[in-house]
Amino acid sequence: MDMNERQREVLAAVVELYTKTAQPVGSEALLERHHFPVSSATLRNDMLALEGEGLLYQPHTSAGRIPTDAGYRFYVEEMMGDKPLSKRDQEKLQEEFLKLQAKHARTVRTTARLLSALSGNLGVSGVVGKDEMYDFGMKSLMENPEFREMDELCRLVETLDTLDEKIDVLMAGLKDGETRIYIGEENPVAGIENCAMVVSPYRDPAGERGILAIIGPKRMEYAKNKSLIEHMKKLLSSSLVVILITYV
Repeated sequence: MDMNERQREVLAAVVELYTKTAQPVGSEALLERHHFPVSSATLRNDMLALEGEGLLYQPHTSAGRIPTDAGYRFYVEEMMGDKPLSKRDQEKLQEEFLKLQAKHARTVRTTARLLSALSGNLGVSGVVGKDEMYDFGMKSLMENPEFREMDELCRLVETLDTLDEKIDVLMAGLKDGETRIYIGEENPVAGIENCAMVVSPYRDPAGERGILAIIGPKRMEYAKNKSLIEHMKKLLSSSLVVILITYV
């Protein structure tokens, strides 16, 4: 796509600001939050150019702009980069995992609950061989402004309520060790086109194949959620899980 460096920075700023506020982003907000060394008129021209490229759109006349699915995809592929969990966050995740695992015999259930708590989205965890899947965080997901429309809410709830029946759909095409991000209509599960999903398969120490996923609005924190999935995979693939299950 034909963008200069400032326009790339503008796109990233719009994605990051919209992620935090859920409000369309205007040029004045960009100047206030990101201190671009240009005028608001120049930023409006940049946003108009990005709209022309199909990366931003204006939901209402005279409103700011929000990212399109293509805008999110460009951000994820070209600009996001990796954001590994800090050592402190890794220790916190492992500590919480230990606490929850001590209370619940089902590792799959514990994992879904923890993914939801740390991401603020819907956490999903399943074991393929046992055809077992749990999800937590439906309430958190429903509280996002994207799902205030009753028709959209009902359709989303109906789809996610039968997510356990779609484990094969989630696993289709995924390779061991791969973490994939689906945005909007890319989602393999029909009915969640207004969501994004970070999903990855893993194998536990016994060789059993499982799956982890975080489902949220398209303005989710992609880098953070990808890191959560990656680190949770490491926990579940280590001998720590075997030890925990032995003592529960």
